[in-house]
Amino acid sequence: MVVGTQDPPGLRFYVNAWLLAARPITLSAAVVPVLLGTGLAGKAGHFDVLLFILALTGAVFIQVGTNLADEYTDHRNPNAENKYPAPHKVIERGLLSEQSILYGIGLSFALSTAIGLFLTIQVGWPILVVGIFSILAGYSHSSGPYPLGHHLLGEITVFVFMGPLIVLASYYVQIQELLWSTFWVSLPVAFLVTAILQCNNLRDREDDKAVMKHTFATLLPLPAGRYVYFLLIFGAYGTLLLNTLFGVLPFLTLVSFATLPKAYSLSLSLWRANSRINYNVILVGTAKLHMYFGSLFVVGVIGDTLLRS
Repeated sequence: MVVGTQDPPGLRFYVNAWLLAARPITLSAAVVPVLLGTGLAGKAGHFDVLLFILALTGAVFIQVGTNLADEYTDHRNPNAENKYPAPHKVIERGLLSEQSILYGIGLSFALSTAIGLFLTIQVGWPILVVGIFSILAGYSHSSGPYPLGHHLLGEITVFVFMGPLIVLASYYVQIQELLWSTFWVSLPVAFLVTAILQCNNLRDREDDKAVMKHTFATLLPLPAGRYVYFLLIFGAYGTLLLNTLFGVLPFLTLVSFATLPKAYSLSLSLWRANSRINYNVILVGTAKLHMYFGSLFVVGVIGDTLLRS
């Protein structure tokens, strides 16, 4: 045995590295709206298992591709060495190469495109349009000649694409029609997923200002940026309540209010946050809040359907 040699990384090493790069904590942003759109279609009497699985898988691949594109672009940024080496920064930490991440981006978007084409054959051209724009938005959020997330468009893009658009698309896959009520129902999810981004941007506020990256967090005073987070968090509960009061949603969906104490705790923590570590804890908590709120929301929709059947 030669002294000083080291065994090559095994399968577990690469699985863990790719899981870090995919950022599993963010994937609820794709899963929850697909579940919600599908649940609403099921409430209307339409549910196809295969179409649901494909829609969910396609959405997840778009989210993974977006995360990998962000990883690659962030690493290639000339100011990358000045940024905090977060756990998911797999290139910076030497876990995966730039070339591997590029392959991952291509594979993720290729698989989502293939799924989108199959769904288009099954349910019609609107899904192709949604798929194309979703992939473009995912890639352009942090990459390309005009990164949306650098020009005050990241928050708007996330709100639209990870809220109304994906809920409406998931509903359309099952039932091939669009309703205004589905749009209103998607708003609570849209508010919460945008709150995740707002927390992320508040954490990176000083770094982003240094490189002239424009977000709501950099353009507003810090207290105002925190108020935006509060409005997004409690906007989710407000729009859910309004949807139930106006009869758009069954009252059983108010089960999501069980997460309100967590939302209140996160808001207090954000107001007091003064370090990257604080913001990281709140960021993970906000992602989990989105997942818990969204899961209970879907349970309420499906539960009401089962009770009425």
